[in-house]
Amino acid sequence: MPCLHKFQMRTKSEELLFQEQLKQVAMENGRRLGLEGDGDLKFLLTGGTLVKVRSTSWQKSRYYKLQEDCKTMWHESRRTFKPKQTFTVEDIESLRHGRLSEGLQKYTHPSAEDRCFSILFKDHHKHLDLMAASAEDARRWVSGLEKLVSNMRSLSRQTKSEHWIFNCMRKADKNEDNKMTLKELKHFLRQINVEVDDAYAEELFKKCDKSKSGSLEGPEIKHYYDLLTHREEIDVMFKKYANSEGHMSARDLLTFLLTEQREQVGLGHAVTLINKYEMDETAKQTQHMTKDGFLMYMHHEDGAVLNPAHSAVHQDMGQPLNHYYISSSHNTYLTADQLKGPSSTEAYIRALMKGCRCVELDCWDGSSGEPVIYHGYTLTSKVLFRDVIKAIKDYAFKTSEYPVILSLENHCTVPQQKLMAHHMASILGEALVTTPVSSTMPTRFPSPEELKGKFLIKGKRLNKLNAVFSNNNSAEVDSVSEEDEAGDSKENGDKAKPKKAKIQLAKELSDMVLYCRSVHFGGFEHAKDSQAFYEMSSLKESKAFSLADTSGPAFLHHNMDKLTRIYPAGSRTDSSNYNPVPMWNTGCQIGTATSTRPAQLVC
Repeated sequence: MPCLHKFQMRTKSEELLFQEQLKQVAMENGRRLGLEGDGDLKFLLTGGTLVKVRSTSWQKSRYYKLQEDCKTMWHESRRTFKPKQTFTVEDIESLRHGRLSEGLQKYTHPSAEDRCFSILFKDHHKHLDLMAASAEDARRWVSGLEKLVSNMRSLSRQTKSEHWIFNCMRKADKNEDNKMTLKELKHFLRQINVEVDDAYAEELFKKCDKSKSGSLEGPEIKHYYDLLTHREEIDVMFKKYANSEGHMSARDLLTFLLTEQREQVGLGHAVTLINKYEMDETAKQTQHMTKDGFLMYMHHEDGAVLNPAHSAVHQDMGQPLNHYYISSSHNTYLTADQLKGPSSTEAYIRALMKGCRCVELDCWDGSSGEPVIYHGYTLTSKVLFRDVIKAIKDYAFKTSEYPVILSLENHCTVPQQKLMAHHMASILGEALVTTPVSSTMPTRFPSPEELKGKFLIKGKRLNKLNAVFSNNNSAEVDSVSEEDEAGDSKENGDKAKPKKAKIQLAKELSDMVLYCRSVHFGGFEHAKDSQAFYEMSSLKESKAFSLADTSGPAFLHHNMDKLTRIYPAGSRTDSSNYNPVPMWNTGCQIGTATSTRPAQLVC
């Protein structure tokens, strides 16, 4: 068993000096983040005790503190070999003040509303449910972290790079003496993925070690950073266009923009860039740009290869809905694998915040009389249908204002189907499309523009859409064929349930399905002759790939006026995705991904 490394204890005076140095480091990082002297930042750096909530019985007090790099949160742990744990601010997706998560709603008392908050992380990290000692403390934790997240995201590339490298240097300083030996320097280079041979590393080290002390400190580390980040190509480009005594005039900068950047702009735009990025006030007053200003411009979005105009929706959004690829998710409720992973409303929130426009709700009878959502015939946990609809309502249009499709996989009895319809109508309100957009029988889909801020229901319907205009009321309850992925697939244990020819369908739920009626796929000729534009099929991955190989042109023509949804094979229990390109090539609009990895094309 390897020995644990033990640092040499510092004397009292050394400890005081060290703590003062840490304050200076924190101050420098706060300045880089634009939060110098900020009260909430000081609060986070001081830290405090929070109650971590996991269940009714598991609620533990833990000390949380922002580290001096101003990007890493440290918290104590009672694990034997992990007494200190950290997460980075850059991994935070969002913060929620109050009892807004499932866990806090279940495991805390309503009186603790103002003291609770949740930290949601990117990717697949579990979120943190926390409770502060007071409402004011909770507000300061949320406010401080939100400032850090916001300012971190708005940093220029150059500042982000400086901040990152500066703190990598701190981590490389193994003995925490604020100096860097050659050995620590090599460790630092590995951290930032810079591969250099030992001779060059030593040469660079000697060049920076002006004091000949065998270590770098203070200005020497800054000098090393400057040498490391020197961009020769920037020097060459600047020298080529700087015709005004080592500066770029506005006219010089315009020539660069027209020639190298291929931008169709005028002199006024060049002046705007100088005013925005030049740090030397004397140069700015004469409408000149120094090399530092030019470097600052090249590190910002204005100097990026992507046209900024394309960062917003610039496409024609007035075409029928089936003319767009739709970012979608399969088994959206799962946060991990497809067989025993937990179900959560957080999974819907995460998918919607990433721009997902089609989510799946796998609905079953709940034991308490309330319908639930989970992966049937597996060990996955359950979540209330009502709670999922509330989460969808709150987060559907925060990232995108275009319509959201709720893909219902209905396994409920009629009484709970009626509850499903009631919950969707009462919670989604006028945002739920319950009547056709046009006053006459439509012949094509409405556009995303017409459906902004609206919800469409995909599922079974008792009759054709023209019944809405002919007052041909169907029975209150009737049977429909059950041909969705649950009834259609027993592949490798995926929702392994016996096939049923019919299910009972409540009229209340049926009437909510307008533009996305689920029907069985009987072949392209059958679809051409019998399938209306609003009737769509869901095909499993293997079937869709086979059709793409053998009947590509027919598949493409089918999707010219209809929607097609592709779902992953049941063997993908790890939530992996199939290659969507062949499906896109045949015009399939909803190439569904698994729950934890939603496809990212947005209509």
